[in-house]
Amino acid sequence: MRGRSEAERWDMLPRMATKAKDAVRPLASNRRARHEYQVLETFEAGIQLAGTEVKSAREGRVQLKDSYVEFKDGQAFLVGAHISPYSHGNRENKEPERVRRLLLKKREIDRLFGRTQLKGLTVVPLSLYLKGNWVKVEIALVQGKKLYDKREAEKTRELDREAEAAVKSNQW
Repeated sequence: MRGRSEAERWDMLPRMATKAKDAVRPLASNRRARHEYQVLETFEAGIQLAGTEVKSAREGRVQLKDSYVEFKDGQAFLVGAHISPYSHGNRENKEPERVRRLLLKKREIDRLFGRTQLKGLTVVPLSLYLKGNWVKVEIALVQGKKLYDKREAEKTRELDREAEAAVKSNQW
């Protein structure tokens, strides 16, 4: 090793398999929330889970349909999210639809709570994903859409789809 530069010494070391620390792997999404509500602002929150719940979530056995965020005693809780019991867990399994605490900064909790109280908005989870080794929830401050808003959004999607098909087939 004598007489070699620092870079050459590092090049001689065996390469370790490296995973990107911030690699995001989606586990579940709440597609209905994007249809039912107009998303005003999104936040990333950690979620407090038991060990078997993490294992079950890694298998993708999570459902966010009809779930929402509730505020109590200066804390945020995810209510109605279903994480199926882990197949190899026995007494360590928790209830599938128990209330789970969200890990947010105090300022974010106060801001979300204030907006829900004053303007009649609500907070719903949009997706659950792995970021590195941590399970995260993307939550959003949302406002309910009216029926005509939903029709308008569907109409624009359909027009975009038709335009894309016409461009693909070169018929314009």
